[in-house]
Amino acid sequence: MNKINSYSGKEKLKSRKALETLFASGKSFSSFPIKVFYTAQSNEAVLPAGFSVNAGVGVSSRNFKKAVHRNRIKRLLREVYRTQKQPLHENILQKQLVVSVFFLYIGKEMPEHLQLQEAMGKVLEKFRERI
Repeated sequence: MNKINSYSGKEKLKSRKALETLFASGKSFSSFPIKVFYTAQSNEAVLPAGFSVNAGVGVSSRNFKKAVHRNRIKRLLREVYRTQKQPLHENILQKQLVVSVFFLYIGKEMPEHLQLQEAMGKVLEKFRERI
């Protein structure tokens, strides 16, 4: 498997403390159907695993009552992020930043893979411009 397109456990944003900090003091923007929360710090606060980007995904249980549907959307979000993350990682490494980012699906209908792929491309482009 290609290591560039992997999405290992060390790269995932899982820490409750990091998530609370991200939602409390992080910045956000929206590009329907994905809302992005992020924090960026200088490279002195290097992540323990050596990754410059930690990413997480989520779906509101208000819009999708069944866990099966939420899990399907989260799987799709992780997959489209995994396949399109390389330019973002290169940009962040070049700027010597450490970034935590969380992608929240805010749509009300079950998305198609191609629809999410296009939306994630737009979101990542907008995110690279903001950082």
